Amino acid sequence: MKQLLIISLTAICFGCHSNSSHEKSAAENPEIMEIEEREKNKESVRQFFAHLEEENIERFVEMFAKDGEQINPYASGIFPEGAKGHDELLAYWNPVPENFDGMEFIIDELLGTEDSKTVFVRYTGKIKLKEDAGFYENQYYSTFKFNDEGKITEYVEIFNPIVAAKAFGLTDSIQ
Repeated sequence: MKQLLIISLTAICFGCHSNSSHEKSAAENPEIMEIEEREKNKESVRQFFAHLEEENIERFVEMFAKDGEQINPYASGIFPEGAKGHDELLAYWNPVPENFDGMEFIIDELLGTEDSKTVFVRYTGKIKLKEDAGFYENQYYSTFKFNDEGKITEYVEIFNPIVAAKAFGLTDSIQ
């Protein structure tokens, strides 16, 4: 009986020691920390689109680092090439909600990359035009880069400028 009690206590203590060292190693394991960071950044991308859909531009811009930037490589002379810093981002995005009767962003694919600070997303923008003028829909590919604090340092928005120009009557302005 005494031996059984000693064996049971030893197993319990070993189990406790084993669990605490497992928890400790999980918190210190770089691979697990990268997975957690990647998932956190993917959730931030979901919030990014939720803030746009809610037309909460201030919260949207707060997601960016102070010197965070948006880059539009296919602006084609008809849209801004981007914005850098909170002031420029606010100036870029503040007028957007008042120009439309609602925005919806459907995420088709959301991928964390090998670098846990970078997220790729493929999505569809469905923007309701004012005065029942229909919808502007475009396919987008974007990358998001995050800093250690989880703030966006770079957002690259790739879209079809021809589709956008046709929707807004700007085909003559394409460069």
